[in-house]
Amino acid sequence: MMALDPTARKANVKDSIKKFFVDSFKRNEGISVTFDKSLVSPKIQGRDVDRWISVVLGNIDIEYMSGIDLKVFCCTKMDNEGFRLAQLRDTVLGCLSDTSMSDGMKRITFYKSHPSEAWTVLGAFLVQEIREDAEDTTDDETKFCLLNVRLRWESKV
Repeated sequence: MMALDPTARKANVKDSIKKFFVDSFKRNEGISVTFDKSLVSPKIQGRDVDRWISVVLGNIDIEYMSGIDLKVFCCTKMDNEGFRLAQLRDTVLGCLSDTSMSDGMKRITFYKSHPSEAWTVLGAFLVQEIREDAEDTTDDETKFCLLNVRLRWESKV
């Protein structure tokens, strides 16, 4: 039986995407990140946060140029006119684009992950497309906007 190439392994895809969002937003920007379908504000040391992003990984298309769809929810609470939501959306959009590249597309490092050894670089995800849905509000007054993000990467199947 043949082993699955690391570029086609779902665990590597998920771990790499999670690492990018945690490093880019939690560590660098101080923005809480969840990987859950719920828009309920996460608790940090028992306290609700009032600004966070929720990343939901969607379907993966495995082919020579594989792809995955992400739903990135930008969420705020106690934000009457949505100004902080607009700022959060701008921060997220800025981290998902790269104006230094001639095509403006962000490259996200794609790793071969391992629970106890150093991760190795396999290549990069290309942020191919970002579509924004209209802002909305939940019953508990959480304001949110949804960024639909399409990532593509070279894989061996």
